[in-house]
Amino acid sequence: MEQQADSVNVVSIDEMRALGAELTIRETHDAVEAAWHDIRQGHAIGGKAVLSLPEDEFWAMPEFTRFKDDFRDERLGWKLSSLFSANPRFGGVKIIGANAFNRRRGYPRSTSTYVLLDKPTLRPVAILDGTAISAMRTGTYASVVTQLFLQHQATFSLFLFGAGPVARSVVDCLSLTGAGQLERIYVRSRTLESAVRFVEETVPAGPVSLIAVDDNQRLCECALVVTASNSRYPVFKDHELAPDAVTLHLGGNEAPIAYLQRVLRSGVVVCDDIATVSRRNSQSLPLYFSSKGLSLETIGPLLGVGELSSGTQFSSFQPGPVCITCVGLPMLDLYVAEMTWKKYCRALQDRAQIA
Repeated sequence: MEQQADSVNVVSIDEMRALGAELTIRETHDAVEAAWHDIRQGHAIGGKAVLSLPEDEFWAMPEFTRFKDDFRDERLGWKLSSLFSANPRFGGVKIIGANAFNRRRGYPRSTSTYVLLDKPTLRPVAILDGTAISAMRTGTYASVVTQLFLQHQATFSLFLFGAGPVARSVVDCLSLTGAGQLERIYVRSRTLESAVRFVEETVPAGPVSLIAVDDNQRLCECALVVTASNSRYPVFKDHELAPDAVTLHLGGNEAPIAYLQRVLRSGVVVCDDIATVSRRNSQSLPLYFSSKGLSLETIGPLLGVGELSSGTQFSSFQPGPVCITCVGLPMLDLYVAEMTWKKYCRALQDRAQIA
């Protein structure tokens, strides 16, 4: 669909919902699948820039100082990020403002705004609410990992750290793509109350049991572990995992050093894109190397670290643990935003014809 870049359409999430123009989970997966194909073929490219702001500056503000102790176990993640990308049809920039304190004011931890651009001119076509787009594309990583590394499992259970929008997207995505395999999902959050609330408010498709827990006792039963929290410290210990568990890291520094050492020595280590994960340097894997004065970008390929973006063939029958670290590629946002925009335009046309 050819778009004229002579005006900018600002589309709110409320308008999207009123028109029924939000993507379904299946449509989101279709968009992401197209993105991965084009990424691996070199047809979609992008980059990421992050401006991290010092927590001490935030806590020095008089109106926030008294809350500092409440966040001793949680990172603020106070940062401004820009994800930019282009494919054969569009360009796009996602702008993200994030601070865990936002939840105290009734806002999401992070809010995203997506600017969709006409490819030849790089002029804005539409400005979309990108928060839901961002969460849903992140959840599809769980589907990709399941299809790559858990195909041989007749059934499996998931241990999910986190109870925010990304965690909910993980449940929605796996309810679709893991149907028939996924039996139980254990949810652990900062408090048992938030995990219980998540379970009460989340309705997985199909016969999947959603169970709130307040410790890691059930962790050893789970073939898949997803970290989608904002914890300041590792959320599990190596000995608590099943020996061959697949872990997917979507948060920050949540995996212990002992686990990283074991998986680097005897398992499979994968990033969505090594260079992007390394340069971001906010998750357990790149931090492990940078703390030693090394770079994941340099040393990772020498150690056999794989990439989802390169189309590496992974064997789901290889014994040993699997550790996947994903930072969120900007090209995935672009393809989801593109499909969202086209669905919105079709919905407008349908409404005009009815009128």
